[in-house]
Amino acid sequence: MRKDIATPVRTKEILEKHGFSFKKSLGQNFLIDPNILTNIISAAGISRNSGVIEIGPGIGALTEPIARAAGKVTAFEIDGRLLPVLEDTLSPYPNVTVIHQDVLEADLKATIAEQMADMDEVVVVANLPYYVTTPIIMKFLMDNVPIDRMVIMMQREVADRITASPGTKAYGSLSIAIQYYMDAEVAMIVPKTVFMPQPNVESAVLRLSRKPEPPADVISEDFLFTVARGSFVQRRKTILNNLQASLPNGKAKKEEILEALSAAGIDPSRRGETLSIQEFAALSNALYGTFSGGK
Repeated sequence: MRKDIATPVRTKEILEKHGFSFKKSLGQNFLIDPNILTNIISAAGISRNSGVIEIGPGIGALTEPIARAAGKVTAFEIDGRLLPVLEDTLSPYPNVTVIHQDVLEADLKATIAEQMADMDEVVVVANLPYYVTTPIIMKFLMDNVPIDRMVIMMQREVADRITASPGTKAYGSLSIAIQYYMDAEVAMIVPKTVFMPQPNVESAVLRLSRKPEPPADVISEDFLFTVARGSFVQRRKTILNNLQASLPNGKAKKEEILEALSAAGIDPSRRGETLSIQEFAALSNALYGTFSGGK
């Protein structure tokens, strides 16, 4: 039986065999600790009835234990140099399909319909490059891709921001955008030492589970997120000042903004970081008619 890919010795062997060198621009940090992988698979809760989407499989360190646990795996790899490596390392696993494409450009709904129609659930499991963590998560959510949950390795600071509660320093528009769709919790903290090469920061595994329904009714989700982003433009400023600065022609529409804040029951002197998702929803609904042209 082959040795696990995710050990320092085997990883070095694979890299040397294929003459592979890391590309800093792609944020490549390969996992070399089988225990961490076991914990990720456990957090993902996958079975033979699960179809899994993986992003950035690298040399297959995480793909391998996913393939052992799941029914089907579809892995998106942007670096063409890794395709022959993956063909070699994943050859024992016929349930894995590797797609050479940037996941941000992929038609994920079509991929799932084509590859995972016979699976009971679809789960995203990935060790994401830090620089594209947020765009990738938001693509799945904003495109309404039919997934049940996501278990993702990312920079700890980003995981803290995603899971943050109102009134905390880490809470911001990213917390609101993701918590609107998903329940978010940190499954584990991951030290730098389990990667090759070692990153400069600590990592965390985040588990995102789709909410049965959003926590509030809004006229427009896009406008909700516009209002949320605008409310954090300068964290020290009040919600009134930030909205005046960020919304179109906001300064001239101060009275309308004040009316909307009053209708939503929000004191204009509060800061954006103190507002719950429900309060942002009420505020965006109250502002919608003024700033959307009634569309």
